[in-house]
Amino acid sequence: MSGHWVDIAAVGFFALEWLVYALTLEHSAYGRDSLSARMNRYREVWVRRLLDREARMVDMQIMASLQNGTAFFASTSLFAIGGALALLRATNDALVILSSLPVDLSPSPALWELKCVGLVLICVYAFFKFAWAYRLFNYVAILFGSMPPASQRDTREAEAHVIRTTRLFEAAGRHFNRGQRAFFFALGYLGWFVSPWVLFVTTAAVVIVTWRRQFASSAWAAMAPEEDQDKGVVKHRLEP
Repeated sequence: MSGHWVDIAAVGFFALEWLVYALTLEHSAYGRDSLSARMNRYREVWVRRLLDREARMVDMQIMASLQNGTAFFASTSLFAIGGALALLRATNDALVILSSLPVDLSPSPALWELKCVGLVLICVYAFFKFAWAYRLFNYVAILFGSMPPASQRDTREAEAHVIRTTRLFEAAGRHFNRGQRAFFFALGYLGWFVSPWVLFVTTAAVVIVTWRRQFASSAWAAMAPEEDQDKGVVKHRLEP
């Protein structure tokens, strides 16, 4: 155990960064100004404008495209799980290949299998998040279909339905974002297959890239509140 303190520290750093980033993004005042949070405001705008329309076929088509995208990521997660399990079964072959490299990167068989199991767990987590997001998008589509007619848009029932639909819509987007975040961190996790020191670097790189996209990208600037844009507070920034 003492010989693997670097691996333990690297994995601990990886888990801590993932946890802190997720909590900051979803449960802090700072995170309420993220790109995802700004998009949530437009989910409510969409639902309210949907209530004003009698013909809602275009809205259902957009919802179907969101469902198809989520289904694609869910199926991709299953392929990733299969690939990680195949990597786990090919432990001996992988170690032979690694030992033949100019720089010996081959870990012990037990450590290699532990790395593969960790990758499998991340992919399984991503699958559950995408699968649940797909289910929630189905529920949102049902709520779209049961939206009161435009003639009843000023009733209490209509307002309650808008709030209910918006909350469920936000939950679907939140779980989809968590699945994508798992994919991003899975890419950083691959650095551990090279070296625990590389895992430190790749984890930090993933956090920096995802943070920039949420808080300092051109998309984030484009979705700024109108009053900030009018004051010239938001400046154009290049997306990484």
